[in-house]
Amino acid sequence: MQHAKKRKLRQLRRWRIRKKVSGTADRPRMSVHFSNEHIYVQFIDDAKGITLASASTRDKSTPGREQLAANVQSAKKVGTLAAAAAKSKGITQIVFDRNGAPYHGKVKALGEAAREAGLKF
Repeated sequence: MQHAKKRKLRQLRRWRIRKKVSGTADRPRMSVHFSNEHIYVQFIDDAKGITLASASTRDKSTPGREQLAANVQSAKKVGTLAAAAAKSKGITQIVFDRNGAPYHGKVKALGEAAREAGLKF
């Protein structure tokens, strides 16, 4: 399958998910993105269109960020850091947005780490 076709299908999958998943101030959307090298997590209030909190492997406050990559071990650490960032802003319940990625591997590890750190999906 050509790269442009795969990219188009992934974008359609994202749009299909976003029709159903929306964040509010009480229950923001936890958007997860994995690039080839890094992991990004944002807590978004879609009603106002603002980002409430975020965490990533590139964030300067992330301990040991030079060793972190886009793998399962780093996903667990970023999930815990994201939950801590959310709790510091008073967020306890979220809606999980996996951005079209299947729920296994890195996505599952990040989600379970966030649950163990106290977020309710």
